[in-house]
Amino acid sequence: MSIINLRSGSLFLRLSTMGGSILGFWKDDGKHRVPLLRDAPDDADALSSSCYPLVPFGNRVRDNRFEFAGQEFRFSANTSWDPHYLHGEGWQSEWAVEEQADEHVVLGFSHRGEGTPYIYRARQQFSLKDGALELKLSVQNDGSKPLPFGLGWHPYFPMTPQTTLLAPARTFWTEVEGWLPGEATELPADLDFRRPSPLPHRWVNNGFQDWSGEAVISWPEWDTQLHLTADPLFRHAFIFVSDTAFDPQFRRDYFCFEPMSHLANGHNMPDLGGLQVLQPGQQLSGSIRLRPQAIEHTNVL
Repeated sequence: MSIINLRSGSLFLRLSTMGGSILGFWKDDGKHRVPLLRDAPDDADALSSSCYPLVPFGNRVRDNRFEFAGQEFRFSANTSWDPHYLHGEGWQSEWAVEEQADEHVVLGFSHRGEGTPYIYRARQQFSLKDGALELKLSVQNDGSKPLPFGLGWHPYFPMTPQTTLLAPARTFWTEVEGWLPGEATELPADLDFRRPSPLPHRWVNNGFQDWSGEAVISWPEWDTQLHLTADPLFRHAFIFVSDTAFDPQFRRDYFCFEPMSHLANGHNMPDLGGLQVLQPGQQLSGSIRLRPQAIEHTNVL
């Protein structure tokens, strides 16, 4: 495992090759240091990190199985606490440094189908430029058969008492037993982020379909907001707010807003839920950008 630091102007980024994870992203102007993702120690695993990649797709597949092109495929669970194969392998793998500079690094790893039918190569690029962090993720089908692929990220954002989220989406997915998606329905009032709104004081583990590709996280206490923009590939998002029943250590100090190219359990949907079929040798890639700004205050006369 290696720790990598990038800096550009007032922006700082700290990475780990374990899980291809971010350990911290800050803005520091010399007077104030604002965490734009939650801080994580150098020895953090992905679940304790600031952000980790979802590849060759994110979330879960019902019953760890799906049918594609007349063939059944199965997965094996990859954690001790969830019976489902979860989030692919990127978050549990050691990534190799392929390129490195002061403001830019590229990590990569390959997987050859243990516990999963997927054989692939992934690359993740981190760049600090023009006052923003750009993340680019790609996956290439290195197997001999076409399969549906997807991409995403799992960032952990600080949550303060005044934090709000703006993230317009059209459709909400309920949650059923096994942390699986249930059905598509209208947005609940306390999870309608078409206007800036606080995160509810309850468990949230849901998908949001037809997300606009733009989100704004505001921390009024810090006079800071973070603009997240995503390529059109990322048409969906997932929101997670933990609770003390799931995590006794939870202090309501973070939440997750996860840009995704597909819906959870897309493998078992007629249209694949946004997953894209890659032929052998084909590649899928996409980027998101995180740009901090000061909150603009309107003077009322």
